[in-house]
Amino acid sequence: MADSFGPMHDGGADNGVDGTGPDEGTPRKEPIRVLVVDDHALFRRGLEIVLAAEEDIQVVGEAGDGAEAVDKAADLLPDIILMDVRMPKRGGIEACTSIKEVAPSAKIIMLTISDEEADLYDAIKAGATGYLLKEISTDEVATAIRAVADGQSQISPSMASKLLTEFKSMIQRTDERRLVPAPRLTDRELEVLKLVATGMNNRDIAKELFISENTVKNHVRNILEKLQLHSRMEAVVYAMREKILEIR
Repeated sequence: MADSFGPMHDGGADNGVDGTGPDEGTPRKEPIRVLVVDDHALFRRGLEIVLAAEEDIQVVGEAGDGAEAVDKAADLLPDIILMDVRMPKRGGIEACTSIKEVAPSAKIIMLTISDEEADLYDAIKAGATGYLLKEISTDEVATAIRAVADGQSQISPSMASKLLTEFKSMIQRTDERRLVPAPRLTDRELEVLKLVATGMNNRDIAKELFISENTVKNHVRNILEKLQLHSRMEAVVYAMREKILEIR
């Protein structure tokens, strides 16, 4: 098959697309229905031509931006959506979340030139099942569609390595935070926090502890500052998680 997107890579695991899906060699009852989303009409047309040669894949529609993709996904309910990241009106990553709401069964493969770690991470958080760079061969596009339809995830090797590096950094940052001891609250602050956790307001806490309401406000402010949190309930959740406070 001709290569429309970039240089051919040697097949198999080296190119990030596993050609050994669980149903390989078993004819499908129905073709995989694909929606193509890209702001370049020529690229969309190229994909359609390439995928038309695949008996088990059917392009059911196309869209030129993320907003149109959401509408088409709702109308067509495709199995797979091939979508670019950066498009006018509404980008692909932003569209992912809305598509998951209107067509929850659709699986999204980002097919893009963007090799930015942030785009990869945001795409995965938004619900994308695959992230492939447009440098992949035409054969790999069809193979990726089949793999994702069979329940696999597909990420280009260079992007997968970046993702692993980011995960390692996140783990390291989490471990470093755990090495920092939890901020020490005074006995009075712990008393206030426990009463906050029971749902008491400042006035009730003041009556319970025989202190002024302003003093309660000061204690709550100090608690939030020490824990670097923004709300009373965040402070309670944090305190319980860190076993600073146990509520029975």
